[in-house]
Amino acid sequence: MSGTTEPVVVIVPGLRDHVDEHWQTLLADRLTEAGRSVRTVPPLTQDRLSCEARVAALDKVMVQIAGPVVLVAHSAGVVIAVHWSRRHPAQVQVQGALLVTPPDFEQPLPEGYPTPEVIDENGWIPVSRSPLPFPSIVAASSNDPLGAVERVAEPARNWGGRLVELGAVGHLNPASGHGPWPRAEELLRALEHG
Repeated sequence: MSGTTEPVVVIVPGLRDHVDEHWQTLLADRLTEAGRSVRTVPPLTQDRLSCEARVAALDKVMVQIAGPVVLVAHSAGVVIAVHWSRRHPAQVQVQGALLVTPPDFEQPLPEGYPTPEVIDENGWIPVSRSPLPFPSIVAASSNDPLGAVERVAEPARNWGGRLVELGAVGHLNPASGHGPWPRAEELLRALEHG
């Protein structure tokens, strides 16, 4: 990568897609205002629970980018990014990935989320545990209702990622009382400048 080319930041939302007060949306706005190139995977209008459809939506964004990319994924977006990396390993130059509060789809999720059967039927599992073809930082919460930190630590190690424990931040979303997350920019810089 050239020292003067900043990577395009690709935002990969989770199953709830875009929420105005979500840290990913706010991060995209801040980066855009600062002159950075940002792309966000658009919400699906059909097959919303299909992992395959979401991976295809990410790929559609990725193939339109010339040059390096940094992925910023949250929740199920982490799983989408991992599945995408397995299916399209050399297609786009990914400089790194910030993988935030990945869900543990191998355990039942709280009420209001898809059941293990629905997760399985829609192709989300198994989630690859082999090393990712790019550097990653996996940010985990100590009280995430969708993934216990010890369950997140194992895939983070297997992916070759650096685990960053965030403390008690729930699922790091508006439902857990979080909007802006300035640390995202710090972790993004760490990925970009290695």
